Amino acid sequence: MKVIGDFFGLTTHQTSFKQEVMAGVVGFFTIVYIIAVNALILSQSGMPFEGAVIATIMTCALGCFLMAFIGNAPIILVPGMGINAMFTYTLVQAMGFTWQEALGIVAMSGVLFIIVAFTRLSGILNDAIPQSLKDAITVGLGFFLLLIGLEKGGLVVQGENSLIAIGDFAQPAALATILTLLVAFILFVKNVPGHFLWTILFGTALSFVLGIQPPNTSESLSWDSLIWFELSFERWLEIPFWVGIFSLTMVLVFENIGLIHGHASFIKRPETYSPALKANALSAFSSGFLGTSPTVSTVESTAAMAAGGRTGLTSLTIGVLFLASTLFIPYMGYIPDHAVAPILIIIGILMIQHMRHMNMEDFTESIPAIMLIVMIPFTFSIADGIAIGFILYPFMKFIMGRAKEVSIPLYSIAALFLLYFVLHYLPFI
Repeated sequence: MKVIGDFFGLTTHQTSFKQEVMAGVVGFFTIVYIIAVNALILSQSGMPFEGAVIATIMTCALGCFLMAFIGNAPIILVPGMGINAMFTYTLVQAMGFTWQEALGIVAMSGVLFIIVAFTRLSGILNDAIPQSLKDAITVGLGFFLLLIGLEKGGLVVQGENSLIAIGDFAQPAALATILTLLVAFILFVKNVPGHFLWTILFGTALSFVLGIQPPNTSESLSWDSLIWFELSFERWLEIPFWVGIFSLTMVLVFENIGLIHGHASFIKRPETYSPALKANALSAFSSGFLGTSPTVSTVESTAAMAAGGRTGLTSLTIGVLFLASTLFIPYMGYIPDHAVAPILIIIGILMIQHMRHMNMEDFTESIPAIMLIVMIPFTFSIADGIAIGFILYPFMKFIMGRAKEVSIPLYSIAALFLLYFVLHYLPFI
């Protein structure tokens, strides 16, 4: 105990072994839903569901261990919501990459993230990108997750005479989604500990009551389904491959810079920012090799911090519990879409609330931000939505005679995105 206490500095940070472990338990049950949710989203890229489950568990465990021993902070690292949607719906379904090639993109974006985290680039990039675009990325991802949740739950469908239409609520799956969503809202607004986990359990139990067959129960979930080191770099000479890397890196870097800053401030330990960002970057890089979308510093980390977590011992506890969850792998296939859809909807709503921070009075700020937000769900492409916002921002500043307000790095980023559009879409005009 004394060795552990000295390593994590428990006395220095005015905490104890028991307090850290209990905070880890709280944090784990707050975030454990990610195993099922992430695996279901990744499986829609063609990745085997059972392989995605194992990859998610191992990536979560490794991420928490890296945060414990390098960052020494009570921050939970798991595959990020929104980024996993970018993996499946943008890189694979919209841009045409195989899931193996998308994993290669994850690994390469991890390399760039490492370069940023271990150099002064993190500060330069953070200062170069305006806050309106950072908030817009979060809001756009929120609308994207909300749309995916509504579709997965059968609440909206592709209409005959419209892009989106109301689903058939008489269908058992849609009815189950409505009931589960109502329960999820109640648990969430009442701040019931582990509310997302209880939502999944309720939705899964409801599937047995209504006779709904989950899509993955026929598969044998076992350790024979490993997808480690399945990443591919065959298309690394193609421009879309690097556009995917660039777009994913943009989301990874700015989302994590903001989250880690917030977490470090929450526990009043600003010195943890740099080592925590480095741990995050290494974890994101390893995600491609373990078979999942990249990890991020989660909002749910605040639950562990609120429970008393102050050091890496909290993260270490969560990592150990993720490893223990492998005992439940054979039962993951029983979780239906309607049990996961409400979680996507609620997380989407939470991300959309970042809109309240945006400056809507200045058209040079609001127009690029709004276009970025709406183009993500309308094009079903996170990369294209981000590109449009980053191209419009310097353009709006330029036509208003405020070109000097745009940094040189942002002009460079906009030029790269513009080049992508010219090369990718010009042949079809």
